[in-house]
Amino acid sequence: MLTAPRTALLLASLSTALVVAACSGGGGTDTGGGGDALGGAGSQGPTSSEKGGTLYYLTQRNAEHLDPQRTYIGRDISNEARMVYRTLTTFPAVSGKASTKLVPDLATDTGTSSNGAKTWKFTIKDGVKWQDGSPITCKDFQYGISRTFATDVITGGPNYAIQFLDIPTAKDGSSVYKGPYKRDTKGQALFDKAVQCTGNTITFHLKKAVADFNSALYLPAFAPYKKSQDQGDKSNFEIFSDGPYKLQGKWNSGGTSTFVRNPNWDPKTDKVRHALPDKIVFTEGLTNEIIAQRLIADNGNDKYAVSDRSVPPSLQPQVIGNPKAKERATNPVSPYVYYLVPNFASKTMQNPKVREALALSTDKSAYITANGGPTFGTPATGIINPNTPGYKKFDVFDAPPQGDPAKAKQLLKEAGVSTPVKINYIYSGGTPTSDKAAAALKEGWEKAGFKVSLQPETQNFYTIVQNPAKQSTWDVAWGAWGADWPGASTVIAPLWDSRVNLAKGTNGQDYGRYRSDKVNKAIDAAYQLTDPDKQNAAWGDIDEMLAKDGAYVPLTATKFFLIRGSGVTNWIDNPAMADAPDLGSLGTTASR
Repeated sequence: MLTAPRTALLLASLSTALVVAACSGGGGTDTGGGGDALGGAGSQGPTSSEKGGTLYYLTQRNAEHLDPQRTYIGRDISNEARMVYRTLTTFPAVSGKASTKLVPDLATDTGTSSNGAKTWKFTIKDGVKWQDGSPITCKDFQYGISRTFATDVITGGPNYAIQFLDIPTAKDGSSVYKGPYKRDTKGQALFDKAVQCTGNTITFHLKKAVADFNSALYLPAFAPYKKSQDQGDKSNFEIFSDGPYKLQGKWNSGGTSTFVRNPNWDPKTDKVRHALPDKIVFTEGLTNEIIAQRLIADNGNDKYAVSDRSVPPSLQPQVIGNPKAKERATNPVSPYVYYLVPNFASKTMQNPKVREALALSTDKSAYITANGGPTFGTPATGIINPNTPGYKKFDVFDAPPQGDPAKAKQLLKEAGVSTPVKINYIYSGGTPTSDKAAAALKEGWEKAGFKVSLQPETQNFYTIVQNPAKQSTWDVAWGAWGADWPGASTVIAPLWDSRVNLAKGTNGQDYGRYRSDKVNKAIDAAYQLTDPDKQNAAWGDIDEMLAKDGAYVPLTATKFFLIRGSGVTNWIDNPAMADAPDLGSLGTTASR
């Protein structure tokens, strides 16, 4: 979803959170099932098609946005898409590879492309309604998508509409159309030409070929929005549903909020969402340790509870060593890669040899061990997850997983910088696990000749790293990203196309403000390839180009370690929906 992204997407370590990052993930392998430590455990568990009962969702991190056009955390995209926001297309509520096959949602099919994949047409289903019973119209889609362009009001969401739609850009790289809140007849006309409504048919005109544009449309950012409900920034925690659930009362950020059935959702128009529970109750603000302890204990309402939070390493033995808990756990491969971002506004990090020294002295093995070991993930060599189409195997600096501090120290000498080289490392932290992982990185870097200051941030991490005014406060930042849908275009372009990340007042998803005309041209060339295999190969080549230039330092290809209550039915590991608990599938035995 945000590191998006989408993104997010989204967060300290995988042992403590689903990331802000983009939302879906790779689909190259079947990820439904156990991992190294679980030995095949984590199956679907009890199944039931019966409706009823209450499902409880326990989490630590508050939702940053409930506004569909602003949502870019993978967990929140998944939850919103399953409960309250339907889109033209979506991904099915099934496990493994089958989950990555695009299916229609509010549209009658997955779209028709023409003009070399620069024009896309969809027909909206009859009988689909908002929670007040009014029909969902093409104009609602048009209005919802237009909100993305109001970047001074609708902040935090993905930029795909701005990136793809055939609307001119201004000199600063932003769109000449500034959204529906500005009185700009010319700009509105340009948008209406790019997103056209003819009855119940919506047609998108793109500025370049996008062979998988119909996959982008599953994001809540492309959801319809009823104009009469729009309060701009004040709508951030308001929900006007067209899905199977609606919010009961107001959203209680950091507390407990309840979703109940939406009587105007018609299951005849929705072949994806099972909508089994009568209620879904969210509780935010719990520590990861408390969540894990409650789910392991499996008492009371916690029997019907799930969480997006991975079990902390200190509590994983209680799951692995307990057969009843182990059979309720799963350790799927996630769609995410964790990485480090050099700050190109920092004079220190502008030196390519310093960036290479940083990469060479990064102890990925110690970082993984601090986060829980094999249940956490494996060392990464690129920014594209190995399960994402477009992954290319390479290791540009031949750095061993434990790092090579001696070689890195020599590079610092060649760089002509004074040692120790002082750097400030900012990361999303504040938990024992994340702080331990940061300390492991610090130890490796200092062996090579760096002097490291650690800057953990809990709720303000993205506020800082996405703000150019805060650019001078750090040298290296933690990052996490997963593909927004199964394809590497949703990794490379959102993170490294500097033209996408030039919106005024923000660093976008490229915290380090990396700029490369060579990379931008390569991205344009990749988009021109409408053959999926050739395009994915091009994304892999760009990934290697970025790594050689020190645009990022890969850390880990990550996994989740999740546990659920014994009364939860229909559990699936769905890589297309960020491998968060799939609320489109889940039910409870309380319905029996």
